[in-house]
Amino acid sequence: MEIIIATGNAGKVREFKRMLEPLGYTVFSQKEKGITVDAEENGDTFAENALIKARAVWEVAHTAVIADDSGLCVDALDGRPGIYSARYAGEDATDADRNRKLLSELEGVTNRAAHFTCAIAYVDETGKARVFEGICPGTIGLEPRGEDGFGYDPLFYCGDKTFGEMSAEEKDAVSHRGRANRMLEEFLKHNR
Repeated sequence: MEIIIATGNAGKVREFKRMLEPLGYTVFSQKEKGITVDAEENGDTFAENALIKARAVWEVAHTAVIADDSGLCVDALDGRPGIYSARYAGEDATDADRNRKLLSELEGVTNRAAHFTCAIAYVDETGKARVFEGICPGTIGLEPRGEDGFGYDPLFYCGDKTFGEMSAEEKDAVSHRGRANRMLEEFLKHNR
């Protein structure tokens, strides 16, 4: 069965391929399918934004689609950057720009508690939708560590390592996306 991942983020596509291909799915990015729709993420929650993206691609492809919306929520910043994680330092900012801004806003702050949230929307070939949410608690480090991952991974500690220091397998086992994806996988196993 074919599933399209509604994202332009190559890191997310790699993670979904790694998780879904062993289940027998053929996974494509929307770019690989030539779908250029860019849905406006104007929801108030991760779940709403994930559904907006999945439905927009489904309207073009009429095949199974997965979209996620995820982000970092920092306690000392009242949950920011939250649903604005990707645009936290501006539309054209890099991961490094966003990480610098976060460290700047947390300068001198002792409460470094944070969590990643991921909402995965699955729209089947008939248009029926489900959402699966995963949360991973952690803390924000004082400086980036590790070369792997993407986004805020080099700053986010889960246990004694940042996501940027973890192997793909280690990250999948504990991450917000890994948790949400396991719920999705369980659903897909029983609803083919």
